[in-house]
Amino acid sequence: MNIAQMMKQAQFMQKKLQEAQTELANTEYSAEGGNGSVKVVCDGQGYFKSIKFTKEALNPENPDSVDDDTVEMLEDIITAAMKRALEQANTAKEAKMKSLTGGISIPGLF
Repeated sequence: MNIAQMMKQAQFMQKKLQEAQTELANTEYSAEGGNGSVKVVCDGQGYFKSIKFTKEALNPENPDSVDDDTVEMLEDIITAAMKRALEQANTAKEAKMKSLTGGISIPGLF
């Protein structure tokens, strides 16, 4: 295989990797816990998207005592905190990978 064929194949693979990453970023996955009282959503790249609670999750003995605004506020602050934590982790991961690769970006690695 000559260098031109290798470059063409590498470009094809890079394009396919980018397409796969885009597809994963646009796909949502959800899971429930506590018999459906908590639902978490993330994308295919592992980024946290949201969390939802039922009133029973917050006060199983008296769910009617929990108002909708309280549920929404708790969901919002947990979602914001999770997203900030993931951003920090990703920034640290990228910095570590760049230091190991000498600043060269390797598609699919980070």
